Order: sequence, then structure tokens, then C-alpha cells
Amino acid sequence: MNTTVYFLLRLAIGASMLGHGLVRLPKLQSFSSWMVGSFEKSLLPKVLVIPFSYVLPIAELLVGLLLVTGLFTKPALFIGGIIMVILIFGTALIENWEALPSQLIHAAFFALLLQFIVANTVSLDTLFKL
Repeated sequence: MNTTVYFLLRLAIGASMLGHGLVRLPKLQSFSSWMVGSFEKSLLPKVLVIPFSYVLPIAELLVGLLLVTGLFTKPALFIGGIIMVILIFGTALIENWEALPSQLIHAAFFALLLQFIVANTVSLDTLFKL
């Protein structure tokens, strides 16, 4: 993969994750309440949904920040992919089929960027030789 293309894809997925985290953090309580309400009739117990609803925006923000800067890119991509797998599973449990395409696209971006990690030359990882 061309390094410029890789850089643009990394910035795009990073901006998406960063944006998700940024808009949810200021309204963390209401986001948590919304998520808990969404999973009220699902198989997942509230004891799992509540902590996840508070951790998710922070994880999205951190993954996004790392990807935008290109710092610890490989672990950030892996964690981002795991976040997507968890979200996809949860979305399936509540039968929110409209949300799945976006989550699957995010997962594909994470997988593609992991596959071509050697093209990650425009990054802080390269600058600091990480």
C-alpha cells in the first residue's frame, strides 16, 4: 500500500473514533443512560452494559488520538478492531441492523490498516522508531 494512502486511511478512521469519543465525553451520563436503555431487553446484564457505556467513549477517544498522531499505531488498530467486534456483537443482540454496516466498515478499516502496517511511515511511530 502506498504510504500516502495509508496515512489518509489512518487519519480517516482516527478522526472517526476521535470524533465519537469527543462528542460523547461531555454528555457521558446521558450516553450511558441511552446505552443502558438500548440494552434493557437484550441478553446482556446491566452489570456489563453500565461499565462498558462509560469506558467506550474514553476508548474511542484514545484510539482516535493515537491513530491521528500515528503513535502506537499497531496496538491502537488492534484495540480499535476489538472495540468494533464488541460493538457488532452488542448491535446484533439488540437487532439494530441499521448500525451494523457502519461498524463493519470501521472493522474493515482496522483490519486493512493492520494488514499494511509496514506502510505506516508518516507517523510518530516512525519518528520515534517505535
